[in-house]
Order: sequence, then C-alpha cells, then structure tokens
Amino acid sequence: MKRQNILLSLIVAMLLALPGYAQDKRNIDRKEWFKELRQYKHDFLAKELDLTKEQETKFFPMYDEMDNSIWKINHEVRGLERKIAKSDGKVSDLEYEKAAEAMYEMKGKEAAVEKQYFAKFKTVLTPKQLFQLKRAERKFTDKLMKEHSKARAGKK
Repeated sequence: MKRQNILLSLIVAMLLALPGYAQDKRNIDRKEWFKELRQYKHDFLAKELDLTKEQETKFFPMYDEMDNSIWKINHEVRGLERKIAKSDGKVSDLEYEKAAEAMYEMKGKEAAVEKQYFAKFKTVLTPKQLFQLKRAERKFTDKLMKEHSKARAGKK
C-alpha cells in the first residue's frame, strides 16, 4: 500500500510539474486521471481476485474508503514534512522531533486502518481472496511502475 501511495504521489508531482497548463485545467485533468486510475485499479483487482459482481458492489466502496483514509494520513504527514523542510525561519528541535515522530508513526496508522478494513473485507471476500488482495495490490503497483518506465523510455 505504501508503494502505491508513493507512486501516486510521484505521478501527481510529475503532472503538477508539466508547464503550459492552466491551473483549472490541471485540476480537472488530475481529478479525471485519478478517477481513471481508480477504475483501472478496480478492474485489475476484480480480475485478479476473481470477484463476482455482488462482491464488487460491496467490496469497492469499502476499499475506496480505506484508500481515502490512508491517503489522508499520508497527506497530513507529508504536509507537515514539507512545512518543516521548506521553512524559511529557524525550526526548533521540538518541531523536528514532532515531524519525525509523525513520519515514523505514519506506517502504524496505515496498518491500523488496513487492519480495521480487513475485518470488514472478511464479510465480503473469501479467505483465498483476502490472501490474494495484498499480492494483487503489489502486482498492480509493479505493473504501474513498468508502464511508467516504458512511457519515460519512449519520451527519450
């Protein structure tokens, strides 16, 4: 999950760095891109887990809630990290310590969210599908990374 968040953050950063686009157009394009990526991920996971239509209907709203919760955790911590890193003034040791603590606690918070949703997923997915979920997420991230590498190589 963390690799996915890092990958998504990296891709968003690259999109924001593209020159020549109006701010509104970028926001619309970015929202549309995230929507398409989420649908692509849903399709991928549904296929990998061999979900029934009924399972898809119940599972993906829960999965998206979990993903949004984890995104919020990461967003808050990255914001604090950027604030400290880009501070023009003197940063106190206490501020550094609090930011570092938040960065180290982030994984634990992510794990707590995943564990909470694991219990919910058990009501929809079979034990085999629960086992395959993490593997499918990693496979999805690997596939995205390979596609990204191919795209970058093609631009050179």
